[in-house]
Amino acid sequence: MSLRIRDLSSPNQDDRPPGTPIEMLILHYTGMRSAREAIDRLRDPAAGVSSHYVVDEDGAILRLVPEERRAFHAGVSYWRGHSSLNGRSIGIEIVNPGHEFGYRDFPVLQLAAICDLCLAILARHPIPQRNVVAHSDVAPGRKQDPGEKFDWRGLAANGVGLWPEDRVQLAGAHIASVNEVRAALADIGYDVARDGAWDSQLAAVLRAFQRHWRQEAITGEADSGTLARLGAVQRMLVAG
Repeated sequence: MSLRIRDLSSPNQDDRPPGTPIEMLILHYTGMRSAREAIDRLRDPAAGVSSHYVVDEDGAILRLVPEERRAFHAGVSYWRGHSSLNGRSIGIEIVNPGHEFGYRDFPVLQLAAICDLCLAILARHPIPQRNVVAHSDVAPGRKQDPGEKFDWRGLAANGVGLWPEDRVQLAGAHIASVNEVRAALADIGYDVARDGAWDSQLAAVLRAFQRHWRQEAITGEADSGTLARLGAVQRMLVAG
């Protein structure tokens, strides 16, 4: 695999915390009107944000921060017992105007470049497939990216991230109670209490789950299809 990557350094970087492993890959969309506007912001010292890579719609890849350094892309975040995830993650910004400026499909060339880049990163670092996640997964109350149009299923078919097999999805319908929903989401990695009533925070986390694994229904409701997919993902991760 030969990736063509252009370096364009961002000043918004520093040393990773000592002893912290690189064990997560977090995918974002830029959520700005143009690639140029997004790149300028990711390199603006006043903005204080950055990512390791930016993938444009034509498949061009920019490296803003070396992988061994910390970029500032995740913000307030949580996954599988860890918070402040910048120190243990690599961040990829995907050029797309996002929900605010005209969310659109991700072009084939862009998706292919993302897949190749992710595979190269996974070959360099011991990142579990369950830790290939969306910005919305790690910050469900704040973020929607890369959103429901992103092809997580296609990435998983090529060895990046996880997707449950169709034949086992319906077996997840045994999830029935609110606490079972909470437990499944917590097992997957989300920041959610295992006990409690249905509330707005739980609905936000469920929407994040749907944006990743149930993209046809971003409702925040525990419909039968969502329960089936939730149970399938939970069992896949617990078994693995």
